[in-house]
Amino acid sequence: MNPSLRVLIVDDHPLFREGLCSLLKRLAPQACLTQTSSINDALTHAPDRFDLVLMDLHLPGTEGLDGLLRMKAHYESAAVVIISGDESPVTIRSAIQQGASGYVPKRTDVNVTIQALQLVLAHGVYLPPEAMLVRPADTPPTPSSPIEPLSERQRAVLRGLLQGKPNKVIAADLGLAEGTIKAHLWAVYQVLGVQNRAQAMYRAHELNLFGALGPERTTL
Repeated sequence: MNPSLRVLIVDDHPLFREGLCSLLKRLAPQACLTQTSSINDALTHAPDRFDLVLMDLHLPGTEGLDGLLRMKAHYESAAVVIISGDESPVTIRSAIQQGASGYVPKRTDVNVTIQALQLVLAHGVYLPPEAMLVRPADTPPTPSSPIEPLSERQRAVLRGLLQGKPNKVIAADLGLAEGTIKAHLWAVYQVLGVQNRAQAMYRAHELNLFGALGPERTTL
């Protein structure tokens, strides 16, 4: 983990901000942490100052995904992760579609949160299991693919897994570190609702994902 990691925490609850600071110190002990309670205050910093932004979705003076969009526009090079009590699958998927690098419900276990942030810092996208739930009121007009939440890189990793390739070979094929492959696989397991490679293979057959993944690409 980069010891010079620069993180901005945006939440209007001081105790929750302090909790995130404690968690981040476990993730990167030498990280530079900045706290603020509002979007307006957060946007006063230089656009290139932070590598990671952790923000609540529902902050004073914001509505819907407005705060996320403003943060993405200002901090173009930073990974923005939503930390929210809103667990609606529609809200989660909408946030990812609007550029969030991850969505972590506030009740998420500390260790899972750390793994989620590690995935994001490895240039992956984290979606919680809640994102795969569809309530009657949330049902889209047309069915979507079960792998829709996965990024193209995560799909490439899943494709390698389904071809029976070990992590080392997948890493070589994609030009990535083996640790990054493990992080992407963890995200794939979360989406499929499984815990290991064998379960992922079984689930893929069950969902007929071989065709859904599409042809292999040479560039990602």
